[in-house]
Amino acid sequence: DPVKAKKISDVLLAEYGVYVQPINYPTVPRGTERLRFTPGPAHDEAMMRELVDALVEIWGRLELKGAPEPTPLRSRPVPQHPERIAA
Repeated sequence: DPVKAKKISDVLLAEYGVYVQPINYPTVPRGTERLRFTPGPAHDEAMMRELVDALVEIWGRLELKGAPEPTPLRSRPVPQHPERIAA
């Protein structure tokens, strides 16, 4: 639903300061509207948790079907790259 995708995007920006782009027809077929998330290297685990919490809250507020349940993100060790470490 393009209206709901836009609403979610608007709420994320207005209330949480998170920019998420809604993707609508003709980029995707009608009925398959979605949100585009583009995480970058500056986004940490705490930010991801905040985003998940915000989405769960918005999903519930808009009474969307299949509202996601909050689930903890798994902590993964940061890979070490010895070749990048200066001697």
